[in-house]
Amino acid sequence: MGKPTGFLEYDRETGNAAAPLTRIRHFHEFYTSLGEEEQKRQGARCMECGVPFCQSGVMLGGMVSGCPLNNLVPEWNDLVYTGNWNQAYHRLKKTNSFPEFTSRVCPAPCEAACTCGLHGDPVTIKENERAIIEKAYESGKAGARPPKIRTDKQIAIIGSGPAGLAAADQLNKRGHNVTVFEREDRIGGLLMYGIPNMKLEKSVIDRKIQVMKEEGISFVTGADVGRNYKAGKVKREFDCVILACGASEPRDIVVPGRDGEGIFFAVDFLKSTTKSLLNSALEDGQYLSAKDKHVLVIGGGDTGNDCVGTAIRHGCASVIQLEMMPKLPNERTQDNTWPEWPRICKTDYGQEEAIALFGHDPRLYQTTVKEFIKDETGKVCRAILISLTCQTDSETGRKTMTPVEGSEKEVPADLVLIAAGFTGAQRYVAEAFGVELNERMNVATETGAYETNQENIFTAGDMHRGQSLVVWAIREGREAAKAADQWLMGYTNLA
Repeated sequence: MGKPTGFLEYDRETGNAAAPLTRIRHFHEFYTSLGEEEQKRQGARCMECGVPFCQSGVMLGGMVSGCPLNNLVPEWNDLVYTGNWNQAYHRLKKTNSFPEFTSRVCPAPCEAACTCGLHGDPVTIKENERAIIEKAYESGKAGARPPKIRTDKQIAIIGSGPAGLAAADQLNKRGHNVTVFEREDRIGGLLMYGIPNMKLEKSVIDRKIQVMKEEGISFVTGADVGRNYKAGKVKREFDCVILACGASEPRDIVVPGRDGEGIFFAVDFLKSTTKSLLNSALEDGQYLSAKDKHVLVIGGGDTGNDCVGTAIRHGCASVIQLEMMPKLPNERTQDNTWPEWPRICKTDYGQEEAIALFGHDPRLYQTTVKEFIKDETGKVCRAILISLTCQTDSETGRKTMTPVEGSEKEVPADLVLIAAGFTGAQRYVAEAFGVELNERMNVATETGAYETNQENIFTAGDMHRGQSLVVWAIREGREAAKAADQWLMGYTNLA
């Protein structure tokens, strides 16, 4: 431990975010990093505690506590403090395939479980991680390192999201010949088209993909395996297949007027914006525009927030975000003790921007849509909302949200975005490879395993565990790579 009293001497400091009314003028990342010396001091705040909950990745109270990747957080915090950036990079990469992604989009369960945060502010683990990986790129340490020896094994990975890319990265390092198939025109899966550019600049993804190409991984875009690309061809040409296609079946809502024009799934809205932004800086007009529209976002999670921030950048007239559940408390309650994930109300970047622009929080809690109203041309123009109340079943203890009679109210809505999550994997991919789905519509495997009912076909990521965090997807990809390597070689030395 380089600085035993660091957590007493230094306060938590983070990089600055551009002011909301400034950053809504563009789609670029808007956080600036700390200077090197200040970042070192933040590394010094790590307590090197005897039980580092930050790297535990265990489930407490139904939510993860600490990093699912089991990142060696205290080690590289100390290396940041001492300025040993090269060694910090190697310790970080030992467990995390893509710190350039996680340091930008992960909600940081590591910080929520930081011992320093028990009676104060947690260590800036996420920003320390970003500093390490960015310095590695600047110094050339994060460049390509192709394997020195190749096996004769050919591995196909279907899907280029974080799970598929993590599996590809690990299996390529082992010396196998890896080909990644992606149905879209760009590599990255939901990293590319599901997360807005201001949250994750796409140049960050392209930078890493270029490194992976130089290391020998092949990428095939526009290959929708199971539709325009035959699954049988993949099975014939490859020794092993890993399915990592995500949980991409969006959850719909069923209310009168749902067939109105102007109602879209959030992922289609976000994808259209990013694709047009990358193709033409939005000049081609090939995106679902929120300009001058009254936007209604259904869903209170990260995707809903991303819709709010994107709609504001389009120039929407107003935005409302519906959340079915009650508002969480501002501070931990007594039954939500550290190191559990803090179930508290958080205001994310899109909501901050809506408050700055429109003068109020866009979120309406305990509210859902009862009906959509269409105009004479069939376009949605208004929505009837209804309040919900939480009721608990006396026998099972299960809580349900039920409508409050007489609480209806009407709001303008000419663009509706459904951000209600996903219901599982898309059937056609599973059917093409003959793999079974479980009751949650995820690819079925034995508990803790990654091999499907088909002998040489494995699965990973959201397609396997359901909609989850990027860190879980990376862990799944790495674990699936180990399982596939074990099956191919009879043993594995992958971490």
